[in-house]
Amino acid sequence: MLLRFVAVLIIYVIPGAVAAYGFKTMRDTLYLYFDPAVNQFLLGKFFLGFVLFVIGVAIIAGFILHRDRKKNLVQPRFQKKEQI
Repeated sequence: MLLRFVAVLIIYVIPGAVAAYGFKTMRDTLYLYFDPAVNQFLLGKFFLGFVLFVIGVAIIAGFILHRDRKKNLVQPRFQKKEQI
């Protein structure tokens, strides 16, 4: 039971938290840009948030695709190509 909890934590919660933090960082950067008192765009902070968001979503999506391929639940175009 404990191993399943750890597996769910590693596979879903940690990448989800990374993606959520990346989204929050991008959102805060855009809010700062449209604030009349600040009115600056922090490109580095926005790019870091974008990278974190993409990494988190890619890990979760890759795991779901891997799991569905093992159970033959995906369409033929998402099946692995046979090596010749």
